[in-house]
Amino acid sequence: MAPDKYTAVWVSHSSIADFLTCPRAYYLKNVYKDPATGHKVQVIGPPLALGSAVHEVIESLSVLTVKDRFRESLLPKFDLAWAAKYGGKRGGFFDLAAEQKYKDRGRAMLRTIEKNPGPLVNLAVKINMDLPYYWLSAEENIILCGKIDWLEFMPDSDSVHIIDFKTSKSEEDPNSLQLPIYYLLVQNTQKRHVSKASYWYLEFSDTVKERLLPDLATAEASVLKIAQQIKLARQLNKFKCPTNSCRACRPLEAVLRGEAEFVGVNDYGTDLYVLPPKEETGTDSVIL
Repeated sequence: MAPDKYTAVWVSHSSIADFLTCPRAYYLKNVYKDPATGHKVQVIGPPLALGSAVHEVIESLSVLTVKDRFRESLLPKFDLAWAAKYGGKRGGFFDLAAEQKYKDRGRAMLRTIEKNPGPLVNLAVKINMDLPYYWLSAEENIILCGKIDWLEFMPDSDSVHIIDFKTSKSEEDPNSLQLPIYYLLVQNTQKRHVSKASYWYLEFSDTVKERLLPDLATAEASVLKIAQQIKLARQLNKFKCPTNSCRACRPLEAVLRGEAEFVGVNDYGTDLYVLPPKEETGTDSVIL
């Protein structure tokens, strides 16, 4: 059978991470669609809202020329995006003070970029695909896809530097497949070779942190092995949570039970839900 992208199994860093964490969570995030709307579902929370807002502003820079990139402050762009898409319940916030803390964190990250733009003032490469993808295995009808935050052009070597922006308070797990997956995508969706890759931890660093590039063949074999497991799970329709109710799948199960509140549809046509904050329970004693 010839490869067909409409029937292929599409995998990405996020979907692979979902599957490795909890197959049930993978199913609920990547396969399940609400019968009433035909849309996928997502539970939104403050960390996700913060990351999405900051990445949206950074992505807006990637389509600008070097001279126009920092002509205007990034903060008004962030404030507009926040007000339109990420504030209030739409961002998982039920408390104005908590929301302000997250918003202030996002503004601080963008100030870091404005004060120390580093590689963002250099030429950049933009992959000419809305969603970069390639056939991880045409024989098995498996496609690897994903969006790369930033590709710095290195003119001396006619190569690219992969940069991924992090908005969390912790560093990426050294065993994460994110870097190998991005390396594979960049190598297979544009003509220049990858000379280096870095993470930029915007919460606590004003510069990028370079990581060693993985072996390309080993990376492809590792990713394909997990993609094959995902394909088999989809064929057998077997997506079991390893603990029957883990923190990865539990919020989405609440959506299916009707316990979450619908707050809108995102730019990708996914139905967004929030879970009400847990009420504090009383106690008849206290330990001091």
